[in-house]
Amino acid sequence: MIAIQRLQAIKELILQEKAVRVGDLARRFDVSEETIRRDLGRLEQEGLVQKNYGGAVLVKELETAVHPVPAVNQRKVQFHEEKLAIGRAAAALVKSPQTIILDAGSTTWCVAQYLPQEHDLSVVTNCLDIPEALNLSEGSQVVLVGGKLNKKSMSLVGPNTEAEIRKYAADIAFLGTSGFSLDRGFMSSDIYDCEIKKAMIQTAAKVVIVADHSKFARGGLLAFAEPGMVDILVTSEQTDSEVLEKLTRRGVEIVTCSV
Repeated sequence: MIAIQRLQAIKELILQEKAVRVGDLARRFDVSEETIRRDLGRLEQEGLVQKNYGGAVLVKELETAVHPVPAVNQRKVQFHEEKLAIGRAAAALVKSPQTIILDAGSTTWCVAQYLPQEHDLSVVTNCLDIPEALNLSEGSQVVLVGGKLNKKSMSLVGPNTEAEIRKYAADIAFLGTSGFSLDRGFMSSDIYDCEIKKAMIQTAAKVVIVADHSKFARGGLLAFAEPGMVDILVTSEQTDSEVLEKLTRRGVEIVTCSV
Protein backbone atom coordinates (compact mmCIF):
# COMPACT_ATOMS: atom_id res chain seq x y z
CA MET A 1 0.00 0.00 0.00
CA ILE A 2 1.42 3.36 -1.02
CA ALA A 3 1.61 6.26 1.44
CA ILE A 4 -1.41 8.17 0.15
CA GLN A 5 -3.61 5.05 0.34
CA ARG A 6 -2.43 4.41 3.90
CA LEU A 7 -3.24 8.00 4.88
CA GLN A 8 -6.74 7.74 3.45
CA ALA A 9 -7.29 4.43 5.25
CA ILE A 10 -6.13 5.99 8.52
CA LYS A 11 -8.50 8.91 7.99
CA GLU A 12 -11.42 6.53 7.54
CA LEU A 13 -10.48 4.62 10.69
CA ILE A 14 -10.28 7.82 12.74
CA LEU A 15 -13.68 8.97 11.50
CA GLN A 16 -15.19 5.61 12.43
CA GLU A 17 -13.38 4.94 15.70
CA LYS A 18 -12.69 8.54 16.84
CA ALA A 19 -9.27 7.41 18.15
CA VAL A 20 -6.31 5.31 16.97
CA ARG A 21 -3.11 3.93 18.49
CA VAL A 22 0.30 4.01 16.83
CA GLY A 23 1.11 0.36 17.58
CA ASP A 24 -2.21 -0.90 16.23
CA LEU A 25 -1.79 1.07 13.00
CA ALA A 26 1.81 -0.06 12.53
CA ARG A 27 0.74 -3.71 12.73
CA ARG A 28 -2.33 -3.17 10.55
CA PHE A 29 -0.37 -1.52 7.72
CA ASP A 30 2.90 -3.41 8.26
CA VAL A 31 5.03 -0.29 8.62
CA SER A 32 7.18 1.13 11.40
CA GLU A 33 5.73 3.11 14.30
CA GLU A 34 7.85 6.08 13.19
CA THR A 35 6.09 6.00 9.80
CA ILE A 36 2.70 6.04 11.52
CA ARG A 37 3.78 8.95 13.74
CA ARG A 38 4.70 10.92 10.62
CA ASP A 39 1.31 10.05 9.08
CA LEU A 40 -0.49 11.26 12.20
CA GLY A 41 1.62 14.41 12.14
CA ARG A 42 0.38 15.14 8.62
CA LEU A 43 -3.23 14.57 9.69
CA GLU A 44 -2.70 16.88 12.66
CA GLN A 45 -1.45 19.59 10.28
CA GLU A 46 -4.62 19.10 8.23
CA GLY A 47 -6.69 19.71 11.36
CA LEU A 48 -8.23 16.25 11.43
CA VAL A 49 -6.64 14.81 14.59
CA GLN A 50 -4.94 15.79 17.80
CA LYS A 51 -1.95 13.63 18.65
CA ASN A 52 -1.62 12.24 22.16
CA TYR A 53 0.63 9.79 23.95
CA GLY A 54 0.53 6.58 21.93
CA GLY A 55 -1.84 7.70 19.18
CA ALA A 56 -4.32 10.37 18.12
CA VAL A 57 -7.97 11.35 18.52
CA LEU A 58 -10.44 13.00 16.16
CA VAL A 59 -10.56 16.75 16.72
CA LYS A 60 -13.54 17.44 18.98
CA GLU A 61 -15.34 19.95 16.77
CA LEU A 62 -15.26 17.57 13.81
CA GLU A 63 -17.43 15.04 15.64
CA THR A 64 -20.44 17.29 15.03
CA ALA A 65 -19.26 18.77 11.72
CA VAL A 66 -20.01 15.69 9.65
CA HIS A 67 -23.50 15.93 8.16
CA PRO A 68 -24.99 13.77 5.43
CA VAL A 69 -24.33 15.12 1.93
CA PRO A 70 -27.12 14.39 -0.57
CA ALA A 71 -26.31 12.60 -3.80
CA VAL A 72 -25.28 14.87 -6.65
CA ASN A 73 -28.60 14.45 -8.51
CA GLN A 74 -30.42 15.73 -5.42
CA ARG A 75 -28.01 18.65 -5.05
CA LYS A 76 -28.67 19.71 -8.66
CA VAL A 77 -32.19 20.78 -7.72
CA GLN A 78 -31.15 22.67 -4.58
CA PHE A 79 -30.79 26.42 -5.33
CA HIS A 80 -30.96 25.44 -8.98
CA GLU A 81 -31.42 28.94 -10.45
CA GLU A 82 -28.62 30.30 -8.28
CA LYS A 83 -26.24 27.54 -9.37
CA LEU A 84 -27.08 28.10 -13.03
CA ALA A 85 -26.29 31.81 -12.67
CA ILE A 86 -22.99 30.96 -10.95
CA GLY A 87 -22.17 28.45 -13.67
CA ARG A 88 -22.78 31.01 -16.38
CA ALA A 89 -20.59 33.62 -14.67
CA ALA A 90 -17.79 31.12 -14.05
CA ALA A 91 -17.82 29.83 -17.63
CA ALA A 92 -17.34 33.41 -18.86
CA LEU A 93 -13.84 33.31 -17.32
CA VAL A 94 -12.72 30.71 -19.87
CA LYS A 95 -10.74 31.83 -22.90
CA SER A 96 -9.47 29.97 -25.96
CA PRO A 97 -7.46 27.82 -26.14
CA GLN A 98 -7.25 26.62 -22.56
CA THR A 99 -7.05 23.44 -20.54
CA ILE A 100 -9.55 23.44 -17.68
CA ILE A 101 -10.32 21.05 -14.87
CA LEU A 102 -13.85 20.51 -13.60
CA ASP A 103 -14.37 19.04 -10.16
CA ALA A 104 -17.34 16.73 -9.46
CA GLY A 105 -20.37 18.56 -8.12
CA SER A 106 -23.70 20.15 -8.87
CA THR A 107 -22.32 23.68 -9.37
CA THR A 108 -19.38 22.60 -11.56
CA TRP A 109 -21.94 20.64 -13.60
CA CYS A 110 -23.63 24.00 -14.22
CA VAL A 111 -20.29 25.50 -15.29
CA ALA A 112 -19.96 22.70 -17.86
CA GLN A 113 -23.31 23.61 -19.43
CA TYR A 114 -22.18 27.18 -20.15
CA LEU A 115 -18.66 26.62 -21.45
CA PRO A 116 -18.29 28.58 -24.73
CA GLN A 117 -18.90 26.31 -27.72
CA GLU A 118 -16.82 28.36 -30.13
CA HIS A 119 -13.59 27.86 -28.17
CA ASP A 120 -11.11 25.03 -28.57
CA LEU A 121 -10.86 23.66 -25.05
CA SER A 122 -9.39 20.67 -23.29
CA VAL A 123 -11.62 19.67 -20.38
CA VAL A 124 -10.31 17.30 -17.71
CA THR A 125 -12.76 15.92 -15.16
CA ASN A 126 -13.31 13.07 -12.72
CA CYS A 127 -17.10 13.43 -12.89
CA LEU A 128 -19.20 11.02 -14.97
CA ASP A 129 -22.07 13.53 -15.29
CA ILE A 130 -20.03 16.38 -16.75
CA PRO A 131 -19.12 14.96 -20.21
CA GLU A 132 -22.78 14.68 -21.18
CA ALA A 133 -23.40 18.26 -20.01
CA LEU A 134 -20.70 19.59 -22.33
CA ASN A 135 -21.63 20.87 -25.77
CA LEU A 136 -18.24 21.81 -27.17
CA SER A 137 -16.90 22.37 -30.66
CA GLU A 138 -15.26 19.57 -32.63
CA GLY A 139 -11.90 21.16 -31.94
CA SER A 140 -12.31 20.59 -28.19
CA GLN A 141 -11.51 17.44 -26.26
CA VAL A 142 -12.75 15.89 -23.03
CA VAL A 143 -10.58 13.73 -20.78
CA LEU A 144 -12.28 11.60 -18.12
CA VAL A 145 -9.69 10.41 -15.60
CA GLY A 146 -10.00 6.89 -14.23
CA GLY A 147 -10.39 5.66 -10.69
CA LYS A 148 -12.75 4.11 -8.17
CA LEU A 149 -16.42 5.09 -8.57
CA ASN A 150 -18.03 7.13 -5.80
CA LYS A 151 -21.71 6.51 -6.56
CA LYS A 152 -23.04 9.35 -4.40
CA SER A 153 -21.09 12.00 -6.30
CA MET A 154 -20.84 10.02 -9.58
CA SER A 155 -17.14 10.77 -9.52
CA LEU A 156 -13.93 8.80 -9.88
CA VAL A 157 -11.59 8.97 -6.91
CA GLY A 158 -8.53 7.36 -5.38
CA PRO A 159 -4.73 7.49 -5.71
CA ASN A 160 -4.78 6.57 -9.41
CA THR A 161 -7.16 9.46 -10.10
CA GLU A 162 -4.95 11.88 -8.19
CA ALA A 163 -1.82 10.71 -10.02
CA GLU A 164 -3.49 11.09 -13.41
CA ILE A 165 -4.78 14.59 -12.61
CA ARG A 166 -1.26 15.70 -11.67
CA LYS A 167 -0.06 14.85 -15.19
CA TYR A 168 -1.96 17.82 -16.62
CA ALA A 169 -0.94 21.48 -16.66
CA ALA A 170 -4.29 23.23 -16.44
CA ASP A 171 -5.01 26.92 -16.97
CA ILE A 172 -8.03 26.94 -14.66
CA ALA A 173 -9.52 24.52 -12.14
CA PHE A 174 -13.18 24.98 -11.19
CA LEU A 175 -13.94 23.45 -7.78
CA GLY A 176 -17.04 23.17 -5.66
CA THR A 177 -17.09 23.25 -1.87
CA SER A 178 -19.38 21.74 0.76
CA GLY A 179 -18.67 24.41 3.36
CA PHE A 180 -16.42 27.27 4.42
CA SER A 181 -14.63 28.47 7.53
CA LEU A 182 -12.67 31.71 7.81
CA ASP A 183 -10.18 29.89 10.02
CA ARG A 184 -9.74 26.73 7.91
CA GLY A 185 -10.85 27.72 4.43
CA PHE A 186 -12.88 25.80 1.86
CA MET A 187 -14.12 22.43 3.05
CA SER A 188 -15.14 19.00 1.81
CA SER A 189 -17.22 16.40 3.63
CA ASP A 190 -15.63 13.47 1.81
CA ILE A 191 -12.07 12.24 2.38
CA TYR A 192 -11.48 11.06 -1.18
CA ASP A 193 -13.06 14.17 -2.70
CA CYS A 194 -10.79 16.33 -0.55
CA GLU A 195 -7.64 14.66 -1.87
CA ILE A 196 -8.82 15.01 -5.48
CA LYS A 197 -9.44 18.74 -4.99
CA LYS A 198 -5.93 19.17 -3.58
CA ALA A 199 -4.45 17.45 -6.64
CA MET A 200 -6.47 19.71 -8.94
CA ILE A 201 -5.24 22.81 -7.12
CA GLN A 202 -1.63 21.70 -7.46
CA THR A 203 -1.86 21.32 -11.23
CA ALA A 204 -3.80 24.52 -12.06
CA ALA A 205 -2.40 27.98 -12.76
CA LYS A 206 -5.66 29.55 -11.53
CA VAL A 207 -8.10 28.17 -8.96
CA VAL A 208 -11.77 29.16 -9.08
CA ILE A 209 -14.27 28.16 -6.39
CA VAL A 210 -17.94 28.06 -7.43
CA ALA A 211 -20.39 28.04 -4.51
CA ASP A 212 -23.95 29.06 -3.73
CA HIS A 213 -24.72 31.13 -0.63
CA SER A 214 -25.64 28.14 1.56
CA LYS A 215 -22.04 26.88 1.58
CA PHE A 216 -20.96 29.88 3.67
CA ALA A 217 -23.38 29.03 6.47
CA ARG A 218 -21.93 25.58 7.16
CA GLY A 219 -18.64 23.94 7.93
CA GLY A 220 -17.21 20.67 6.69
CA LEU A 221 -15.02 17.78 7.60
CA LEU A 222 -11.70 18.56 5.94
CA ALA A 223 -10.14 21.71 4.50
CA PHE A 224 -8.80 21.40 0.96
CA ALA A 225 -7.81 25.04 0.33
CA GLU A 226 -6.96 28.04 2.46
CA PRO A 227 -8.29 31.36 1.08
CA GLY A 228 -4.78 32.31 -0.06
CA MET A 229 -4.73 29.28 -2.40
CA VAL A 230 -7.85 30.48 -4.26
CA ASP A 231 -7.71 33.10 -7.02
CA ILE A 232 -11.42 33.69 -7.68
CA LEU A 233 -14.68 32.92 -5.91
CA VAL A 234 -17.82 32.92 -8.06
CA THR A 235 -20.97 33.11 -5.98
CA SER A 236 -24.28 34.97 -5.85
CA GLU A 237 -25.39 38.25 -4.31
CA GLN A 238 -27.18 36.21 -1.65
CA THR A 239 -23.86 35.29 -0.02
CA ASP A 240 -23.01 37.04 3.27
CA SER A 241 -21.29 40.31 2.30
CA GLU A 242 -19.16 40.31 5.46
CA VAL A 243 -17.65 36.95 4.50
CA LEU A 244 -16.97 38.18 0.97
CA GLU A 245 -15.28 41.30 2.31
CA LYS A 246 -12.97 39.22 4.50
CA LEU A 247 -12.09 36.98 1.56
CA THR A 248 -11.31 40.05 -0.55
CA ARG A 249 -8.90 41.24 2.12
CA ARG A 250 -7.15 37.87 1.88
CA GLY A 251 -6.55 38.34 -1.83
CA VAL A 252 -9.49 36.43 -3.32
CA GLU A 253 -11.18 38.06 -6.30
CA ILE A 254 -14.96 37.95 -5.86
CA VAL A 255 -17.35 37.56 -8.78
CA THR A 256 -21.01 37.83 -7.76
CA CYS A 257 -24.04 37.25 -9.95
CA SER A 258 -27.71 38.08 -9.52
CA VAL A 259 -30.35 35.37 -9.46
